[in-house]
Amino acid sequence: MMKKTTFNFHLSLIFLFVFSCSSSAYVDNDHDVFLECLENFHDSISSVTYTRNNSSYLSILRFSIQNLRFTSRSTPQPRVIITPEHESQVPPVVHCAKKEGIEIRTRSAGHDYEGLSYVSQNPNFVILDLINLSEVTVNLEKKTAWVQSGSTLGSLYYKIAERSSTLGFPAGICPSVGVGGHFSGGGYGNMIRKHGLAADNVIDARIVDANGRILDRRSMGEDLFWAIRGGGGASFGVILAWKVRLVEVPERVTVFTIGRTLEKNVTRLVQRWQSVANAIDRDLFIRVFIERDQLGRNFTIRAWFNSIFFGGTERLISMMQEKFSELGLTREDCTEMSWIESVLYFAGIPIESREALLDRAQPNVRYFKGKSDYVQRPVPKQGIEGLLRLFYEPEGEKASIIMVPYGGAMDEFSESWTPFPHRAGNLYSLHYAVYWAEHDTENAGQYIDWITRLYDYISPYVSSSPRRAYVNYRDLDIGKNGGKSSHARASVWGRKYFDRNFDRLVRVKTEVDPHNFFRNEQSIPSMAAGFDSA
Repeated sequence: MMKKTTFNFHLSLIFLFVFSCSSSAYVDNDHDVFLECLENFHDSISSVTYTRNNSSYLSILRFSIQNLRFTSRSTPQPRVIITPEHESQVPPVVHCAKKEGIEIRTRSAGHDYEGLSYVSQNPNFVILDLINLSEVTVNLEKKTAWVQSGSTLGSLYYKIAERSSTLGFPAGICPSVGVGGHFSGGGYGNMIRKHGLAADNVIDARIVDANGRILDRRSMGEDLFWAIRGGGGASFGVILAWKVRLVEVPERVTVFTIGRTLEKNVTRLVQRWQSVANAIDRDLFIRVFIERDQLGRNFTIRAWFNSIFFGGTERLISMMQEKFSELGLTREDCTEMSWIESVLYFAGIPIESREALLDRAQPNVRYFKGKSDYVQRPVPKQGIEGLLRLFYEPEGEKASIIMVPYGGAMDEFSESWTPFPHRAGNLYSLHYAVYWAEHDTENAGQYIDWITRLYDYISPYVSSSPRRAYVNYRDLDIGKNGGKSSHARASVWGRKYFDRNFDRLVRVKTEVDPHNFFRNEQSIPSMAAGFDSA
């Protein structure tokens, strides 16, 4: 009996080995055919195509990975990476991948919180890395710009400021974030209350659809143009470039950052902030950044009130004395500077180092997990106190909460203006993040458990039915697609990101990509593609 069991065990191993080898050979053969297909379509594409045998493969793969959780040996890697230098090189990738049944993951700058722009659980995938499609063309006369999806926010801001000191663009604070994903998820920054989202100021786009066609706003139609401005572009095609409307900024803006600790009534200040920040003049943006801080031999909880005012110091002081005197803002706390200097200031870069905006490298790449929420009623004192207590736990040492005020321009857009539904009725958004170091990766589960407990704790105080979330702070914990996308399964996370706009996104997806070629773990499903049982 023992001999038979041993024989069966070895037979199983042999079967697994043969199956694995044949499966691998099959996939590799697919990619040989895929590469041949690419070369037949575009003879210069081989120079920007990297297989695992290429010495540059790993460096290209890792350069734009912004979350070290996805650098482990167990993380699936693409069979091929393509870094097109011309927009004309993108349609062949779509055509050949579709023909050979290969998934595409499109990466702009790699800031997807769950790595979905460069990781797939399907081993038969390629990365279309848009890093070389990074041209920015500013038209001063029309106050517009065309910006390719591989550009970063920093390069966009730099190019605008190079041409004008009184024009800017309302997008994110982190300069290394890629334009492609940022705009397609909505995209907000410190002009959110004055000018809305980045997506609210997009006026045209170029996209490669599932049939390999390059379309602009006119040829794609208004439904698809609506969908890609906040609905997550990766569900609908490869967005090559965006045309944006630039906004006017004053010659000088005023900034301040004030820190307050528990010992300095931070709980009361945050309470007061909830009632002020969304209702104050739209020229004033005050966000709150909460973290644990060292105080001598002990530690405390510190909240940073980080602000930009689109005006001068005197008017700001007067406004703050009237609306938020509890913060105790003084003239010494304020600094006047140009808009482009304020971009550097918010990014934590010396304001004289403008060239740093062109640096694609993220200086502080870390392991992290993030989540998001929306608050529609002020969180009571006991709720804030309980939230801050979580920072006293060991995992809270490298964690943060960012509170971003809404109101102003955000109240003037309807929920259906774009797929981004978080408009009037939201006081502010919450962004939670917890970080850990490489030497602590074996305890990663503890950090993720901590942020999950924080998320559960705050649940009674945030939006509900659905509990809202921001798609650019992607979180697979709130739901993901199975082997096939289904409306029922995707609705679980889709309504949190898009609320009632989710159904329209599904209709657009069904129209433009009925066979669900562009897909990932949180992509919009097609009603025509065939559903799983979920």
